Amino acid sequence: MINYDLKKIRAVVFDVDGVLSGETVSMGPDGEPLRTVNMKDGYVIQLAVKLGLHIAIITGARDENIRRRFEYLGVKDIFLNCSRKIKVWNELMQKYGLLEEEMIYVGDDIPDRDIMLRAGCACCPKDACIDIKAVSDYVSDRIGGHGVGRDIIEQVLRAQGKWMTSSEAFGW
Repeated sequence: MINYDLKKIRAVVFDVDGVLSGETVSMGPDGEPLRTVNMKDGYVIQLAVKLGLHIAIITGARDENIRRRFEYLGVKDIFLNCSRKIKVWNELMQKYGLLEEEMIYVGDDIPDRDIMLRAGCACCPKDACIDIKAVSDYVSDRIGGHGVGRDIIEQVLRAQGKWMTSSEAFGW
């Protein structure tokens, strides 16, 4: 369980590769990675959006399929091709009037470290690199691409008394 006051969380921000998709991916004929998605992550992301939890994506990946996937789930803030993620983190905070202690960041590798040091609650999958585990408040028992998003968001929604309490929970 996440050892943090999840009642104050207003936003969960995710990296993609190694978090919401596996760290090992097939390559398409054009050289682009063919990422997998986890259906339970998808379900809980769209539910969280409907219930008012702000979800955002910050990734170094350039693939527009990522944007399409998360737009389909209702995510409004999707940032691709981010070489320095901390800049986008700061913009998100300012745009929505968020405090860092109201935000969770979920990452798995060195490009995520700057944000994880500032997030109220830093989380990672169990197969994250050792340097990221060292700065994480919570290490999920799930590996990247296999339900990390579901694990973290479900804990937030349960702590906030929003899990399975409205008709929104029973559909897409």
